[in-house]
Amino acid sequence: MRTLPFLGAIALSLAASAQGPVITSWIINPGNETGYGGYATNVQTVSYTATDVYVACTCIPGYDIGPWAGNPNTPANQDFTFRITRAPQANAGTPVNTPLGHIGVWRNGVSVFNAKDGMSYNGQGIWERDALVFEGGSFDLCLGHPAPNGEYHHHVSPDCLYDHLNDQAHGDLIGYAFDGFPIYGAYGFANADGTGGIVRMRSSYQLRAITERTTLPDGTALAPGQYGPAIGGQYPLGAFLQDRLYMAGSGDLDEHNGRFCVTPEYPEGIYAYFVTLDDAYAPAFPYVLGPTYYGTVPAGNTGPQSGHNTVPAGATVYDPSAMGLEAVAAVEGPLLYPVPCGDRLQVRWAAGLRSVRLFDAQGRCVRDLAATGPEAELDLGDLPAGLYTAHCLSASGQAMDRRILRR
Repeated sequence: MRTLPFLGAIALSLAASAQGPVITSWIINPGNETGYGGYATNVQTVSYTATDVYVACTCIPGYDIGPWAGNPNTPANQDFTFRITRAPQANAGTPVNTPLGHIGVWRNGVSVFNAKDGMSYNGQGIWERDALVFEGGSFDLCLGHPAPNGEYHHHVSPDCLYDHLNDQAHGDLIGYAFDGFPIYGAYGFANADGTGGIVRMRSSYQLRAITERTTLPDGTALAPGQYGPAIGGQYPLGAFLQDRLYMAGSGDLDEHNGRFCVTPEYPEGIYAYFVTLDDAYAPAFPYVLGPTYYGTVPAGNTGPQSGHNTVPAGATVYDPSAMGLEAVAAVEGPLLYPVPCGDRLQVRWAAGLRSVRLFDAQGRCVRDLAATGPEAELDLGDLPAGLYTAHCLSASGQAMDRRILRR
């Protein structure tokens, strides 16, 4: 039988869940930890109102970064406060281009940049350079680098933030775009309704079948003075954003690099962006967000000198410890698979397992399994379909929760 304190912790955990992942999914610095340059790492505070979440961060991750070959810039504390809407809306009008600079924020407070390096062939703004092609040599092992203002960022998958090689489970929720929609790792449910197992989300942008750069992807013919460089050598096909064409249905994702679907954090479905990788786990264009946002973008996060929003008076400060939850740490946690699951659920934690408790959507404990070693299996054959929370306790006493869909 559970003790009263444990019941209280579960009730508080469910309350935290009700706040929504846009509040609870951030990696909050648990104890003034410092990283590169002695700066505080990750997210400093998360505050929220009925309409918005305010994420205060340094833009310095909790893992080691650098060096950056050929890049003279140095990461520095950006003292950002980003505002993320709690009620994202699809944009029914003209799509909003993702601008230069930050277009979203990873869950550790580091900036998301788009696919551009900010330069174009002959400075004409027609053939825009792909950041991975022209700047990839300066990316560190985490695939990030600092901008001239010291803003550390990723144009592509932030490989040190999550297990990007894990093709056995739905991708982690790793950030939010500035239109308020979540960003996930490269793997999702095969079907948008959460069925069909786990597959890699494929980009629908393909290299154009061109031998010279005389037209734009929409077929517009250019004047000779606007032609791009010959294909090859320094400018291989794919060196410029305009070398690619969106081909609806050729992949799993739309022109924004997302889709409406069920995810573990949003079992009722939400529009979600996905980091895209190729079959060799290398970044695949458009890498994170497409050239445009899916949703509407509130003011304050993009443009020159942006990212310094003021937290309104009366906003609530999210406190994971007060909710009976540990601050989320950037460490390897339990792996649950398959997702969604059927009659059997496998749980693996490399650190070793002590126990796994499974709770239904009403907070009732429906499984309580003592475990030894790194793996455990739960028989769910008599449980109805639905969303469950697995409360996993490691051999060292570290607790983490994972959500699982049972079909």
